[in-house]
Amino acid sequence: MALENSSSDDAYEIFRELDWFHSHAILSGTRDDTELTTAATTGGETMELKQPVIPLTSWSSPRRSVSPQSVCPRAPVGIDISPVPPDDMSDHAPITQDPRDRVMITISGVLGAGLYVRSGSILRFGGPGAVLISTTVMGLLAWMVMQCIGEMLTLWPISGALVEYVGAFVDEDLGIAVGIAYWFTYAITLAALIVTGAGVLDFWEPGEAFQGTVMFFLIPSFIIFFNSFGVQIYGLSEVIGGSMKLVGICVVIVGMIAINVGAGADGNIGTRYFKYHTIFPHDPATGDSWASVLFISFSTAAFAYVGVDIAASTALEARPESKGSQGDKRFWKTISVRFVATWTSFIVWIIYFLAGIMLSFNVPWQDSNLPRASFLGSPVNRTDGNQIKSNSGFVISASLSKIPGLADMVAAIILITVIFSANTTLYVASRALFVLARKVHGNEWYLQCLAFFGKTNHYQVPVRAMLLSCCFLWVPFLYLSPQSSPDTTIASLFEVLSQMGSVSCIIVWTCECWAFVRFYNCLYQHRDKINSSPSLARLRRFPQGVEDLYPWRSHGQPFTMYLALCGCLFVLLVADGAALWHGFLIPGFLSAYLAPLCFVVLWFGIKFLRWRSLKLRLENLSHFEEAKLRFRYLDEIAQRAAVRVQPQQPRGWGNLWGLM
Repeated sequence: MALENSSSDDAYEIFRELDWFHSHAILSGTRDDTELTTAATTGGETMELKQPVIPLTSWSSPRRSVSPQSVCPRAPVGIDISPVPPDDMSDHAPITQDPRDRVMITISGVLGAGLYVRSGSILRFGGPGAVLISTTVMGLLAWMVMQCIGEMLTLWPISGALVEYVGAFVDEDLGIAVGIAYWFTYAITLAALIVTGAGVLDFWEPGEAFQGTVMFFLIPSFIIFFNSFGVQIYGLSEVIGGSMKLVGICVVIVGMIAINVGAGADGNIGTRYFKYHTIFPHDPATGDSWASVLFISFSTAAFAYVGVDIAASTALEARPESKGSQGDKRFWKTISVRFVATWTSFIVWIIYFLAGIMLSFNVPWQDSNLPRASFLGSPVNRTDGNQIKSNSGFVISASLSKIPGLADMVAAIILITVIFSANTTLYVASRALFVLARKVHGNEWYLQCLAFFGKTNHYQVPVRAMLLSCCFLWVPFLYLSPQSSPDTTIASLFEVLSQMGSVSCIIVWTCECWAFVRFYNCLYQHRDKINSSPSLARLRRFPQGVEDLYPWRSHGQPFTMYLALCGCLFVLLVADGAALWHGFLIPGFLSAYLAPLCFVVLWFGIKFLRWRSLKLRLENLSHFEEAKLRFRYLDEIAQRAAVRVQPQQPRGWGNLWGLM
């Protein structure tokens, strides 16, 4: 049965870019339940799959009964695949040929504006202890989550992995909901970054006209235009931007150290503020006890770690040059995943911890310049002329030091970081929406609308999905209203929306940990049958007297996965709502619980739309045959490595926006 393409060939390049197709065609050389044949076609070969194969059913089709002839009901729509020799991909160069360069990009991709703009808020309402503890705890949580995701990625390094893992091991409809939540996280974060950049510009008092023109219009327009010219240009920008962000954070840390040892107007600060003040204070206006503000700090610090999942997905796009051997390709792919899952969160935590402790040394927690509100602050000029017009603790520290030009340099570093982070955020949001649009099809009007965003332009960029991902860019313009201030409904609206983005990311983490828990327990329950099945040799996580072919075992399992799941649930259910312990406020309640409530409604709403195939139970992994079918389903996605060499589409302006 040939896999048929559901649309034009314009989606080929974007799926290769997303690493849907990999450099090796068959993941297991001992696979015995699928036979591959080839047939000649114009311009290349077409790979055909003999039965049994995955039934290519639409998202809204009735659920089939599970049997050895049907794999994972309602699988993604078919994609035209034709083989290219695994070692002959020269016409389709990935973003970067050296996986080590990609690892550097994944590390810098997590270094966003969260550190610069949220550390000051945590210091203000929780003191130095809250800064260090919240940074460490959330860094540990991000590391544990990446251990779970990373182990599955070594087995099935596929695009749309966060959607597919949850759909295969927990619930199909939940997987779709996770994909939508993941897209929303980065779509709203894009708007939050634009407002953050406007807050940085406020330090130079440029005026609302300049602020609105440059930060709210020109920079987003440039980012959209820049992202429309293909992944090669984006890859170059990530190398440049990532390097600048890494150098920038090092400069900021060195500047904080210089201030502390006496380069500033206050002389040698050292641990002066730790000697005369407790390191565990709390702001009475924020919480009734230090424990409550610590929980608030967990929720606040979570924003700084949004993006570790991007790092894993991006690292998988790295592959060695086409002339390299197949073994080298597998080696670097495995090393990339191991490094990202194990070391990215740790390296980022080291950077955040050093920056946070130096900020705590240099600025007393009760300093009136520190922002009391969330990391966004307000881009509108403050009326108090004595206040330092910045919502970043690092800019405040540099300003208090009176070192000429240091505050301007730190503010410029933050602004550059914000711009490049917005560029990355738009890229991730557009690809997440594109994967969803390509996954589903049907005759219903809402599916037709979603399918519209599954097209690309001549540069193989999903511009339609990218434009929809900018749907929240109108919100920052509200800050230019004369009635806008930190106490108005406008500010509360954006505070709720931006916090929903961070909460949505934790929801995605929770679902991924849940999927790994079920996957791990499934492998343990069926370990004897898996060990005796040659076709499942790569899944021998618990080998007993057989060859160990499992690619990588994450650290500390099974304790890590349960701690990660419980940690995510704690942040969602307890830490996010800690602000309400001091007193019930509608914005605080919506910021904490609107995203989880909407997610549950979305999950069951998807089930309602698919009422003809409604299933209320989770995927039955306790039955070995059903579990095996889900493994095969993920294998089929990962095995779509051999693709037809498409003739190069004409480059030009004619269909830059993908509307034709």
